[in-house]
Amino acid sequence: MPANLPVALEQTDTRRTVTAMWEAFCIAVDSIWTHKLRSVLTLLGIIIGVASVVTVGGAIEGLGSYVSDRVVSTFGSNTFIVARFARTNISNEDFEKIIKRNKDDYPADMRAVEERCVGCAAISTTINGTDDVKRGSRTFYDARISGVNDDLPRIQELDLAEGRFISSLEVSHAQRSAVIGHQIREELFGSAEALGKTIKVGGENYTVIGVEVRNGSVMGQSMDDKVYIPYTSFLKKYGSRQSIQFRVKSPSAAALESTQDEVRQIMRARHKLRPNQEDDFDILGSAALQEAVGEITSIIATAVVPITLISLVVGGIVVMNIMLVTVTERTVEIGTRKAVGAKRSDILLQFLVESALLASLGGILGVLLAYVLSVIIRAATPVPMHITVGYILMAILTSGGIGVISGIYPAYKASKLSPIVALTRE
Repeated sequence: MPANLPVALEQTDTRRTVTAMWEAFCIAVDSIWTHKLRSVLTLLGIIIGVASVVTVGGAIEGLGSYVSDRVVSTFGSNTFIVARFARTNISNEDFEKIIKRNKDDYPADMRAVEERCVGCAAISTTINGTDDVKRGSRTFYDARISGVNDDLPRIQELDLAEGRFISSLEVSHAQRSAVIGHQIREELFGSAEALGKTIKVGGENYTVIGVEVRNGSVMGQSMDDKVYIPYTSFLKKYGSRQSIQFRVKSPSAAALESTQDEVRQIMRARHKLRPNQEDDFDILGSAALQEAVGEITSIIATAVVPITLISLVVGGIVVMNIMLVTVTERTVEIGTRKAVGAKRSDILLQFLVESALLASLGGILGVLLAYVLSVIIRAATPVPMHITVGYILMAILTSGGIGVISGIYPAYKASKLSPIVALTRE
């Protein structure tokens, strides 16, 4: 036996496999093109299924990105909250334990951190409440009143369309100055000048010194209904013994943990806690909020995506039914191919390739439909649509896989046909 005979036989088998695959592909394309309407109707289930998966995936990714961006713009990057209670995603048992253990925090706690914290880039209290805001006969009901200090613009994104923000002098003297949201400005002033004018917050006069830019809404909650006043004025008006929370910004993301530790030590010393005692205050970082958002979107994806994949299974059943009909219609063709030397594996391959190609084509059309839907959703809503490569690959590979699985039984049935019986059928 020549030494190169096994290699030559292997090359021959490879060429035959490639030729068989190409032939099966050409027959599949010809069959799909010949029965265009039937192919399109067959693909509807796959197209809708893939479009659903990709669109839902894009919406989930976009929602996560949108909420994370809003968290950063509202909460601030490289920041954390110090409060009596700040954590999220805890059990009722832990919540009750924390509420019993933790003490109220007061402005003196924040001032102690301001004086002693070396690594704190900015500190601002955020005391929140609601009240009516009036100007003449016009009233804006349930505006969100925030008691802050002059460091707030350094902690979070806060852009002004008019005027300026609260100064340290106004905070120290508890002056009645106010920065109002765009929605409040429109409803109380309309086209009139707002700066320097007086509004009533809970019945007391405040001078408008600034107006925020339009921020839109987050999850249906308007971000333009806020009134910022000095926290000293807030406490003087609404009660000085209420618990506050304050926000701290670190110089960088790398220094965030060390800044938190420094603030923790200052707070523990102020509250006279022994080394073996737990903190009687809470700290929540912006990174923890973003992680919570990521967990929520992951849970949504885990629950929703499998449901949308059911439509792909329905599409696969339709493909199987059509392939069974196709086998019946092409019985004579199958018999002729077997009569001229086609093997069972060739017939099996022919129908598997056809079903896989049909389903994959539906997957591609489904992705295109998802892109169109995402453009419409992006234009109609503030939520961005992020169609990721992962969702596209998952949808196309799943549709192709379902096509192969759906074609196994019809292909096996076709390969089992006797050439003599097949040629006698008309």
